Amino acid sequence: MRVSDLQMKDIVNMNDGKRLGRIVDIDIEANGSINYFVVEERKFFRFFGSHEERNIYINQIKKIGEDVILVEL
Repeated sequence: MRVSDLQMKDIVNMNDGKRLGRIVDIDIEANGSINYFVVEERKFFRFFGSHEERNIYINQIKKIGEDVILVEL
């Protein structure tokens, strides 16, 4: 699976079903293993949108599906 394939999937928290956002970056070790995904969360306040980032570590990922990545936070 390519990184671009992962970036197209929504990240969803299994505990509450909330959509967290999409992958915008990946932290990779020198040996090629992935530490975590950086997910951009979009929050709406009135007419203005703001963006926050959250790190989703590999051990938090429970399932990678066809359309979503399920995580447990």
